[in-house]
Amino acid sequence: MNIASNLDTRGFALVPNVLDASACHALASLLGDANGAGSRDMLRNQKVAELAESSLAELTRQHLPLSPIPVRGIYFDKRPETNWLVAWHQDLTLALKEQAEVPGFGPWSVKEGVPHVQPPMKLLEQMLTARLHLDDTDSSNGALRVLSGTHRRGRLSADAIQSCRETHEELLCEAKAGDVLLMRPLLLHASSRSSSPRRRRVLHIEFAGFPLPKPLEWHEAPCQTLAST
Repeated sequence: MNIASNLDTRGFALVPNVLDASACHALASLLGDANGAGSRDMLRNQKVAELAESSLAELTRQHLPLSPIPVRGIYFDKRPETNWLVAWHQDLTLALKEQAEVPGFGPWSVKEGVPHVQPPMKLLEQMLTARLHLDDTDSSNGALRVLSGTHRRGRLSADAIQSCRETHEELLCEAKAGDVLLMRPLLLHASSRSSSPRRRRVLHIEFAGFPLPKPLEWHEAPCQTLAST
């Protein structure tokens, strides 16, 4: 199956060898240790922004209705001193500059001082996440687990999530350093704690294939070169 087919039927696709070993090492050295479980606002890092504008954007371009806009960057760093698990969930919110009443957007919440909102379902379906692995990742160091095909079920309640665990295939997304996992935000995903001393560093970039309705603005301002294409 090709990338488009995998994204449509399964909700994710692995793209190998996007960066070589030396590029992964250089990027990991530049980023250093994440703050706690993860560092946010990573699109304000020039190197990350350049990467989002170039190779990562090209991976997402043909799978979004409009030119990809990088809208959120997170650097996850699972290591012995920052080890955590993540329960099954969907990525349902956008990080925005300010709260405003816009039909279809809500409820609102605040996370680490940043307003977040759930957008209309049709907009979540026009997003794609690129997860760039900087380390080899498997079951021992907390590789992502997904429930294949759940991105086609819409926004799920807690009971519906439990039901999906019984009816959908669970897959482990093993990856090599330099591989990129493309993932629809509505796909149910989770990760276990690491049982290994090896690090699991992932650069997580979310792309939107739509403009926000005014007066809403992204918390991490999109790169102008992409926004104008």
